[in-house]
Amino acid sequence: MGSSPAPTFISVVVTVKNERRHIAQLLDSLLHQEGPYEVVIVDALSHDGTWEWLTAQASAHPDLLRVSQKYGSRGIGRNACVALAKGEFVAFIDGDCFADSRWLAELRAGFRGSDVVAGTTNAVGSAAYGLLERVELFQRGSDVTYPSCNLGYRRSLFLALGGFDPRFITAEDIDLNLRAVERGAVLRPVPSAIVYHQMRSTFVRFLVQAFWNGYGRKQLTEKHGSLWGNYRMRRLMSHQKSPISWVRLAAALFGYFTRVLTGFGERLTPGSAKESPRESENGTPDGSAGRA
Repeated sequence: MGSSPAPTFISVVVTVKNERRHIAQLLDSLLHQEGPYEVVIVDALSHDGTWEWLTAQASAHPDLLRVSQKYGSRGIGRNACVALAKGEFVAFIDGDCFADSRWLAELRAGFRGSDVVAGTTNAVGSAAYGLLERVELFQRGSDVTYPSCNLGYRRSLFLALGGFDPRFITAEDIDLNLRAVERGAVLRPVPSAIVYHQMRSTFVRFLVQAFWNGYGRKQLTEKHGSLWGNYRMRRLMSHQKSPISWVRLAAALFGYFTRVLTGFGERLTPGSAKESPRESENGTPDGSAGRA
């Protein structure tokens, strides 16, 4: 009988800034994943002790963990991480998240059928925030709003797409997914690949996140043309059942129209990203904007 093929090597990609409160829980969850894999973390010049803690952990786990520093957008940081990655596939997770022990095993299984996979992201924290669903955007029948806190790509496809567009303040993951689907890739949901992410700690931070999500959606229309026909509006409106959901929608619309009114002279065009994964050497974004 023939032997089974070797398991696929995956590079786990993380970008952080000032995540000292959460980073230990993330790394602990990553240390218990099914191999083979590596963890590449880029810090955006943290000032809360994150970088010092990471360098100590890299010394303790030299065969697993590599760390570097680079300031910039989340897209710049992730592109730099992918440039350092050795895996055939890359799996993205954020510094304020932690993974289920079967996370990489489930993503690895998903990669057998698709070059792009997206897991389930569950909120940890305020139920009022966590129960709100994503504002979905469909392209060629696929929901492209799966966030990059639980997203996986074949590395060669990621590089061929030019990586994340660093011009986005947020929604850079939606832009990447849009381009992948337009190229013919199939975005495969893997519900059993579970990541938990920390909800915004205050209502003000929750509103700021919603504002920047709306701002990013307008950036998407600048680059890709009008996308309003790709939203399932009846589904969107039917899900606004609680006061907090309407508040989130209002904050997002405020962000959207803020971009409309203030973005003159810096509109996004369909051109390639200014800094590709091939050009980056180190990496991390500031991570201040909310998850799309």
